[in-house]
Amino acid sequence: MTTQVLSPSFAQRLRAFLALTKPRVVSLIVFTAVIGMFLATPGMVPLGTLLAATAGIFLVAGAAAAVNCLVEQKIDALMPRTSRRPLPRGQVTSLQTLVFAGAVGGAGLFILYQWVNALTMWLTLATFVGYAVIYTVVLKPMTPQNIVIGGASGAMPPVLGWTAVTGEVAADALLLFLIIFAWTPPHFWVLALYRKHEYAKAGVPMLPVTHGDQFTRLHVLLYTVILTAVTLLPFVTRMSGAIYLAAVLLLDAVFLWYAVRIYVAYSDRLAQRAFRYSILYLTLLFAALLVDHYFRIPL
Repeated sequence: MTTQVLSPSFAQRLRAFLALTKPRVVSLIVFTAVIGMFLATPGMVPLGTLLAATAGIFLVAGAAAAVNCLVEQKIDALMPRTSRRPLPRGQVTSLQTLVFAGAVGGAGLFILYQWVNALTMWLTLATFVGYAVIYTVVLKPMTPQNIVIGGASGAMPPVLGWTAVTGEVAADALLLFLIIFAWTPPHFWVLALYRKHEYAKAGVPMLPVTHGDQFTRLHVLLYTVILTAVTLLPFVTRMSGAIYLAAVLLLDAVFLWYAVRIYVAYSDRLAQRAFRYSILYLTLLFAALLVDHYFRIPL
């Protein structure tokens, strides 16, 4: 078994490097970026821009995830949820991860600069620094508000998609940013509620660890109320129409139901269901924005 760990097959090595990029997380990032591209234009996104921007954002996001794995490998080894990642298991080394992240991230930035535009490249680089350095290295081990402050980098993908098409940051793009920014705290805090013992063991100051369950449950509810208000803004500003309004009212009602139930009658099982729903929520919300964009029904 030791020989297999030290000398994995080529396919195993590829799977290990792919796992470093956190493909499930990155797929949601890229999805919101692509939606941002389509929302930025009344017609279709030019195919060359769509492919280049998607590839560039995907590569840089994957590199940021790899740096996160590199920095947090000791923490990951202590938590059952993350202990099977490639670095804790010894499938790749720290140097290999660093070289991989540099190569992949550099390739993504080059693609964005060469075939998209300079603004998107610089904003993507800033997003990389925000997540891989400011959030991972500075905020996460220091403050229970890490998710709130660091959520700014996670909220950038639709803005990157927008600038890839238009070359500028518009007010509507910032609304997309605000939606993900407001979604991030309740999404991660419900996870932290049922994983608090793992975070405590690893020494990560997540909100349930530092301020307790009741305080965290209240903030999940408050931020979900904020999220509900923010998600109505695209309709209020006439960025979207009736299709989006109907979808977001339903999606928000379910999210609010979860938040209220978590506050008044918490259980780990309920929090797990709320966490899974939060991912579906964001996916369906951005899908509704896209459908509404091309099949607008005004009110």
